[in-house]
Amino acid sequence: MTKYLSGLLLCISVLFSSCISNRDLVYLQNKDETNIETTISAVASKPYRLQSNDVLSITIKANDPKLVEIFSTTNEGESGKSESALYFNGFTVDDHGNIRMPVLGELNVIGYTLDEVRQRIEKQLLAEYFKKEANIFVIVKLAGFRYTINGEVGSTGTKTLFQEQVNIMEAIANSGDITLTGNRKEVTIIRKTPTGTEMHDINLTDRNIVNSPYFYLQPNDYIYVKPLKQKSWGTGKTGIESLGTILTLISLGTTVFLLLKR
Repeated sequence: MTKYLSGLLLCISVLFSSCISNRDLVYLQNKDETNIETTISAVASKPYRLQSNDVLSITIKANDPKLVEIFSTTNEGESGKSESALYFNGFTVDDHGNIRMPVLGELNVIGYTLDEVRQRIEKQLLAEYFKKEANIFVIVKLAGFRYTINGEVGSTGTKTLFQEQVNIMEAIANSGDITLTGNRKEVTIIRKTPTGTEMHDINLTDRNIVNSPYFYLQPNDYIYVKPLKQKSWGTGKTGIESLGTILTLISLGTTVFLLLKR
């Protein structure tokens, strides 16, 4: 009787330890249960500074459109700037930190913000090619917000979103969400900076993550979602799956025992 009771307790313990807890699945939980409402402070995000391999979309406008045609790489309008068109007609930052524009030639932009690049182009155009009355208007944007995501998500790979800012929750939602066996408490962000490469783990089950400097992504960030231990155990993601695995093992063990006893 004692052996059967011990076996039953062992099965129960395995059942509860192998299934995935609800606390491991829910995003942005309130860890401090005594405080129902949590004040979310604004995240001080630094402006992105350009790096090599970034692709820029640069548009120059003036009162007379014909005056600025020579500075453009394509005759397509704004509506024709698809993702592929921006890749081929955009301005790529080379390994030396330069972009090469028609007429203006090479401009070093590495380490500059988008607004600083815009100001430099406007200043050069007014100094060398146009008068103030031409009403030069320059738009400088990244040719899409690119990031790469891998690991326990619905859709891995390099993604491109056409928006100014992207946070980690939007990036994961755009990638088909984290799977049941993905570890939401240890999501690694690898970020390339002018001084080197940074690696940081964030906990998406804690609502305080919105105050982290890593909540908002930077272009070319790499996101890796680690698997939970339950995936390597193979016992099941839910209690029912774990129970089915245990019953299968018990049945197999009983069969082997009876065969050996003959």
